[in-house]
Order: sequence, then C-alpha cells, then structure tokens
Amino acid sequence: MQYLITGGAGFVGSHLAEALLARGDEVQVLDDLSTGSISNIDPLKANPRFHYVVGSVFDERELAELVDRADVVFHLAAAVGVRLIIERPVHTIETNISGTERVLRSASKKKRKVVLASTSEVYGKGSRVPFREDDDMVLGPTSRSRWSYAASKAVDEFLALAYWQEQKLPTVIVRLFNTVGARQTGAYGMVLPRFVEQALRGGPISVYGDGKQSRCFAYVTDVVDGILRLTAEPRAVGQVFNIGNDEEISIEDLARKVRDRVSPSLAIEYVPYEQAYAEGFEDLRRRVPDLTKIRELVGYRPTLGVDAIVDRVVEHMSRKR
Repeated sequence: MQYLITGGAGFVGSHLAEALLARGDEVQVLDDLSTGSISNIDPLKANPRFHYVVGSVFDERELAELVDRADVVFHLAAAVGVRLIIERPVHTIETNISGTERVLRSASKKKRKVVLASTSEVYGKGSRVPFREDDDMVLGPTSRSRWSYAASKAVDEFLALAYWQEQKLPTVIVRLFNTVGARQTGAYGMVLPRFVEQALRGGPISVYGDGKQSRCFAYVTDVVDGILRLTAEPRAVGQVFNIGNDEEISIEDLARKVRDRVSPSLAIEYVPYEQAYAEGFEDLRRRVPDLTKIRELVGYRPTLGVDAIVDRVVEHMSRKR
C-alpha cells in the first residue's frame, strides 16, 4: 500500500510514517515544517520506501500529484498547540479549514480514502464526562480566540462527513486526546514535554491555573495503532472515533510525577491563566474520552498507563540533552 501523510514531519505524523514503513508500506510525507521538524523524519530517509516533500497542502498541483500516487491519505497537517492557536488565530483558522478543504477536494477526484485527524477540543466546554462521539459541542464565545481551533476542527469534520455523504469519498475521523511521547516538544503549549523540559533545566515546573484540571494522556504508539486499525476497517468509513487513554490525572499530579522522577526537590509554581496565556482564557476542568466505540469495532486498548508514559518521556528527553 502507498500512503500520503500531510503533516508527516510532525510528532504524530512521523510516528505514523515509522509504523507504516515497519510493516512494508510505501510512505510519502508532505510538510511545510511550520510546526513539524525535518529531524523527526531524518531516521526514515534511508528507507527506499520513504519519500518526502517540503511543501504545503495549499500547493494544489503538488498535492494533487501526491494524492494521485497514494491509496490512502492521512490528513494530519494542522495548527496545533494552545499557545500557537492563541497567538496566531488567523493562521489556525485558515490552515485548518482551507487546508482540509483542499485535501478532501483532491482526494475526492481520485476517490482516495482520507483519515482526518481531529481533536478532543471539539467537545468544547461540554460537561458530560466521559465524552462520547455523539455528544453535543459546547463552545465558548467567538470573542475568545481559544475556541477558534475547536470550531475550525469541527468544520473539518463536517466537511469530511459531507464528502462521504454527498460524493461517497471514504472518510474516517479520529479525535485525538492528549497524545504524548518521543519527539514531542513543549514549544506550542504541550503540557507533559513542557513539564519535563522545565524539570531538566532545574525548575520550577509551571502549572497553569489551580492544577485541579484533569486530562488523559495516551502514548503515541498506542494512538498510531488505533489509527491503523480504523484505517483497515471498512465499517469505520463515515464515522467519528475517539482515540486516547481513559486514565485520568490532574495536572498538578502530573507535575509531581515529573518532579519525583527528575529531582524531588524541584519547586512547582502555579501560574494564573491570564499570565500564561491571555485575559479571559477558558480551560476545561476534565477531558476524558469514552473509548467504547473504537474498542468494540476494532479492539483498541491503550497499553501504557500514565506512569509508564511519564517514564518514557523523561527518559527520551533526558537522552536528548
């Protein structure tokens, strides 16, 4: 099989490329390196079944050629990270909506299956926990740019499902919940690598808000496994699936786990949201996925819990120093 991964030099995309190559597939990567890094795919370049283009999904001629060669398109190219989203809202909206529109249009001409990476952010401020794929979205006001990301990814989902319903383009949507692992950085607000980076520099570890907000962290290899299972399952077409881990942990407890592994004497400081981001920033208290749907369809189960995940991230980032 031949696969195209947009955003394939990014954190999740590079792991997906690695997994596909390991099983004997051919992989093409398209990435503009705005948030991805060529170093993520450097180890893959020696493989004759790996090809990459430094370019954008907005280059429609390049995109059309790459889609034409592929059997399946994984669309991962997107604006990512809370900090980037707040600082560059125009880039976020245009990249997510216009970029996805171009990918779907190009894939539709050749009827190539598209697996669209979406996000748990689309649940917004929903209070029903755990989040199910058919839950309502509850977004904040348009005056707060933090919600532009959730809204733009929701439009992506609507577009992908519309292409399936109207034009019979096979699409699968995966909503990712806090994916972490090797090669992720804290540069765009990703909490676990940011904690580890701060700890390795000698602290303090900065917890935003009161630290009581909770999240569920999934290791990237588990997430990639879920994506590949859904890609191979014909019954997944035209549907939306949560992918992640349902083991919940508060952010302050996560900070303590990082501190205890790096240096128990490190300080943990609490930073108000308005100081970390902007006045009026809103955060969710809990974000927990309901994994029933993906488990029942393809047997997906995360293999790593939060303790093992923290161990691996600390080990990886320590080696890189």
